[in-house]
Amino acid sequence: MNLRNIAVIAHVDHGKTTLTDRLLYQSGMFRAEDLDKLAGGQHGLIMDSGDLERERGITITAKNCAIKWTDPRDQKEYKINLIDTPGHADFGGEVERVLNMADGCLLVVDSFEGPMPQTRFVLSKALALGLKPIVVINKIDKASARPDAVVDEVFDLLVALDAPESALDFPIIYASGREGWGTLDRAKTVEGQRPKDLMDLFYTIVDKIPEPYAEGSSRGAAAGFKSRAEALANPLQIMVTAMLYSDYVGRIAVGRVTAGKIAPGMPVMMVTRNGEQFKQRVLEVEVFEALGRVKAQEVSAGDICAVIGLDHVEIGATITDQEDPRPMPPVSVDEPTVTMAFRVNDSPFAGRDGKFVTGRQVGERLIKELEKNVALRVDRVAGDDSWKVSGRGLMHLGVLIETMRREGYELSVGKPTVIMKQIDGVECEPVETLAVDCPEASQSDVMSLVLGRRGELRSMDAKAGTSGWIHMEFKVPSRALFGLRTLMLTTTRGEAVMYHNLLGYEPVRGEAPHRAAGVMIGGEGGAVTAYSLDRLYDRGDFFVKPTDEIYMGQIVGEHCKDNDLEINLVINKKLSNVRASGSDDAAKIKPMRQMSLEACLEYIESDEMVEITPNFIRMRKRHLTENERKRFDK
Repeated sequence: MNLRNIAVIAHVDHGKTTLTDRLLYQSGMFRAEDLDKLAGGQHGLIMDSGDLERERGITITAKNCAIKWTDPRDQKEYKINLIDTPGHADFGGEVERVLNMADGCLLVVDSFEGPMPQTRFVLSKALALGLKPIVVINKIDKASARPDAVVDEVFDLLVALDAPESALDFPIIYASGREGWGTLDRAKTVEGQRPKDLMDLFYTIVDKIPEPYAEGSSRGAAAGFKSRAEALANPLQIMVTAMLYSDYVGRIAVGRVTAGKIAPGMPVMMVTRNGEQFKQRVLEVEVFEALGRVKAQEVSAGDICAVIGLDHVEIGATITDQEDPRPMPPVSVDEPTVTMAFRVNDSPFAGRDGKFVTGRQVGERLIKELEKNVALRVDRVAGDDSWKVSGRGLMHLGVLIETMRREGYELSVGKPTVIMKQIDGVECEPVETLAVDCPEASQSDVMSLVLGRRGELRSMDAKAGTSGWIHMEFKVPSRALFGLRTLMLTTTRGEAVMYHNLLGYEPVRGEAPHRAAGVMIGGEGGAVTAYSLDRLYDRGDFFVKPTDEIYMGQIVGEHCKDNDLEINLVINKKLSNVRASGSDDAAKIKPMRQMSLEACLEYIESDEMVEITPNFIRMRKRHLTENERKRFDK
């Protein structure tokens, strides 16, 4: 059977997962009714199968599936291994670790937005591995589509990334992933002439993406083999790029067979990232088929497989021949840029909600996360029940916290900070490219907001194909991005769209921006009363509502001034024999301001923490009593 390995890469919300789902529907392997049962979430997607993915409408982890497709032109059978990847910059580590399983990539680009910051990042990683790109101009049925200009922008991006000539001669598919059609002919994108399927995309994949180790392929040359026969003749090599888990067989290693063959019962050598070697025997080998896996008697070089029965499995390890072990260099992943302190929950409400509340349990869970999350770093803080956890961005760490919360963990986390580097004796901080699309009427407000956070305007022009929209690109310190999204949406009345991606490191530019407003702190513990909220109506916005349980030192609202204010929200109205007509009915209570986990992480300052439990997310002062806060502020 002919084999093709292809990764689907793009910027967030450009339609990767939707396109992958449509390929599954049109592969001929499934009844549409069976796939409909698997779809779910905001956009009714199959490949976004995690609860968090379906709630947020984004892809968080890379996933494999395999399509068996028969070419109607010559009745040849093909197996197409598809790898769906995340598009958000914070999950770039997922993209980096799985790209070496592919021989080509589908670069999906929105027909209106064009190449965005994450498009550049994932494309640069794909080109570094020698992957052959197929450009898919998606959402072509948009009224504001500008496909010709977007194709030129993609070509300019490839030139800027020093792509080889073979990559510059890329095939172009004009498609609508949601509607399930695509064509090579630009003239057939108009209403009435559009095809009804993605057959042109299938043809392009099998015609343009080379077989693993096809002669002359750049991907084969990058792996060090001139032909498939040469790869088969070499000792076994498999780089573990993903891990699965089963309650029955434990950890399952997933990776591409770079060289040789693997079969059940075969003796192998497991070489960890640290160079430790363990002699083991394979229990079972499985290959991907449709949305699952099936047992295989043998898997040879070029295919993607799951290996069962091995200990010491970790991402970046090499499964190799026992007699002639040849470890592969570990997956290279960009360093984290944001760090945060995780610690045991020591609030007065600790232990009420969670199943796992001790330092040992939190620490074990963080160490376990390192096995599959290659972009994460965890360091124990000496002499304290806390850990320094570093990741690629606030959403990267936020997803980890939310996952732990749903698993029953209780913990507290501190304010996120960027990771500084010493370069040639100079302290440097991470700097990012920030792209903003906004209406012309909001242009000055957006510029004032970003430039006030030490940003630099790099380019500004009218958004091509639109009327009344501006596209701006800034260079801004990563520190300045904390809390920026909320302010941006407020400033532009929810109309601005912003994306950012790591650019590099530059010398530190002054102080980080701070929250302008102070907070209101609970001075007493108990149940919040409507009477208390009414008395403090004009003092600011509240994060709690009547009957909520609070404790001393909890942050219960935002003060209207720049100083912190300790208040009492548990006072009841004194009962007496005298009642003024209608006074009880006239209580004024502001609607509670709902704060998501990411919003809380962006909101807090260095002397504050976020308390996370399975049912509640609260903000609190690090030191709960006023006397403690005064003593430590000295």
